[in-house]
Amino acid sequence: MCLSIPSKVIRVSEDKTMCTVDTMGVQRDANLMMMEEGDVKIGDYILLHIGFVMNKIDETEALASIETYKEILDLMNEEDRKQAILEDNECEVRGEQYIEEIKSNG
Repeated sequence: MCLSIPSKVIRVSEDKTMCTVDTMGVQRDANLMMMEEGDVKIGDYILLHIGFVMNKIDETEALASIETYKEILDLMNEEDRKQAILEDNECEVRGEQYIEEIKSNG
Protein backbone atom coordinates (compact mmCIF):
# COMPACT_ATOMS: atom_id res chain seq x y z
CA MET A 1 0.00 0.00 0.00
CA CYS A 2 1.28 3.47 -0.85
CA LEU A 3 0.72 6.33 1.56
CA SER A 4 0.83 9.89 0.37
CA ILE A 5 2.69 12.15 2.78
CA PRO A 6 2.07 15.86 2.24
CA SER A 7 4.96 17.47 0.40
CA LYS A 8 5.86 21.14 0.09
CA VAL A 9 6.56 22.55 -3.36
CA ILE A 10 9.98 24.21 -3.38
CA ARG A 11 10.46 24.75 -7.13
CA VAL A 12 8.31 24.86 -10.26
CA SER A 13 9.87 24.41 -13.71
CA GLU A 14 9.71 27.26 -16.20
CA ASP A 15 7.30 25.32 -18.41
CA LYS A 16 5.19 24.50 -15.31
CA THR A 17 5.11 20.76 -16.08
CA MET A 18 7.38 19.64 -13.22
CA CYS A 19 8.12 20.67 -9.68
CA THR A 20 10.50 19.74 -6.90
CA VAL A 21 8.91 18.88 -3.57
CA ASP A 22 10.22 18.35 -0.08
CA THR A 23 8.77 15.43 1.85
CA MET A 24 10.07 15.49 5.41
CA GLY A 25 13.55 16.46 4.21
CA VAL A 26 13.63 14.26 1.11
CA GLN A 27 13.49 16.16 -2.16
CA ARG A 28 12.16 14.65 -5.37
CA ASP A 29 10.78 15.77 -8.70
CA ALA A 30 7.08 15.44 -9.45
CA ASN A 31 4.98 15.81 -12.57
CA LEU A 32 2.34 18.57 -12.66
CA MET A 33 0.46 17.35 -15.76
CA MET A 34 -2.54 16.15 -13.69
CA MET A 35 -3.10 19.66 -12.33
CA GLU A 36 -4.47 22.74 -14.04
CA GLU A 37 -1.69 24.99 -15.34
CA GLY A 38 -0.61 27.52 -12.74
CA ASP A 39 -2.61 25.87 -9.95
CA VAL A 40 0.48 24.73 -8.01
CA LYS A 41 2.88 27.35 -6.70
CA ILE A 42 6.00 27.41 -4.55
CA GLY A 43 5.01 26.97 -0.92
CA ASP A 44 1.88 24.90 -1.65
CA TYR A 45 1.39 21.52 -0.01
CA ILE A 46 0.47 18.69 -2.34
CA LEU A 47 -0.14 14.95 -2.40
CA LEU A 48 1.79 12.71 -4.80
CA HIS A 49 0.91 9.40 -6.38
CA ILE A 50 3.41 7.51 -8.55
CA GLY A 51 5.33 10.70 -9.22
CA PHE A 52 2.34 12.88 -10.17
CA VAL A 53 0.92 15.74 -8.13
CA MET A 54 -2.70 14.69 -7.60
CA ASN A 55 -4.05 17.58 -5.52
CA LYS A 56 -3.23 20.50 -3.27
CA ILE A 57 -4.11 20.41 0.39
CA ASP A 58 -4.55 23.03 3.06
CA GLU A 59 -1.34 23.92 4.94
CA THR A 60 -2.92 23.29 8.35
CA GLU A 61 -4.10 19.84 7.26
CA ALA A 62 -0.71 19.09 5.69
CA LEU A 63 1.24 20.03 8.81
CA ALA A 64 -1.10 18.01 11.05
CA SER A 65 -0.62 14.96 8.80
CA ILE A 66 3.16 15.39 8.84
CA GLU A 67 3.15 15.57 12.65
CA THR A 68 1.10 12.36 12.84
CA TYR A 69 3.50 10.63 10.46
CA LYS A 70 6.47 11.81 12.59
CA GLU A 71 4.80 10.37 15.70
CA ILE A 72 4.46 7.02 13.94
CA LEU A 73 8.12 7.11 12.85
CA ASP A 74 9.21 7.97 16.41
CA LEU A 75 7.59 4.75 17.63
CA MET A 76 9.55 2.66 15.14
CA ASN A 77 13.10 1.45 15.62
CA GLU A 78 15.78 2.57 13.15
CA GLU A 79 15.62 -0.58 11.02
CA ASP A 80 11.81 -0.40 10.72
CA ARG A 81 12.03 3.29 9.71
CA LYS A 82 14.52 2.49 6.95
CA GLN A 83 12.36 -0.41 5.75
CA ALA A 84 9.24 1.79 5.68
CA ILE A 85 11.07 4.34 3.56
CA LEU A 86 12.37 1.66 1.20
CA GLU A 87 8.90 0.13 0.83
CA ASP A 88 7.43 3.58 0.15
CA ASN A 89 9.91 4.01 -2.66
CA GLU A 90 8.94 0.68 -4.19
CA CYS A 91 5.51 2.01 -5.13
CA GLU A 92 4.96 1.61 -8.87
CA VAL A 93 6.90 3.99 -11.12
CA ARG A 94 8.60 5.67 -8.15
CA GLY A 95 11.99 4.75 -9.57
CA GLU A 96 15.14 3.05 -8.47
CA GLN A 97 17.01 6.36 -7.94
CA TYR A 98 15.22 7.04 -4.64
CA ILE A 99 15.91 3.56 -3.30
CA GLU A 100 19.60 3.98 -4.15
CA GLU A 101 19.68 7.42 -2.46
CA ILE A 102 18.28 6.00 0.77
CA LYS A 103 20.57 2.97 0.72
CA SER A 104 23.64 5.16 0.17
CA ASN A 105 22.61 7.59 2.94
CA GLY A 106 21.60 4.88 5.40
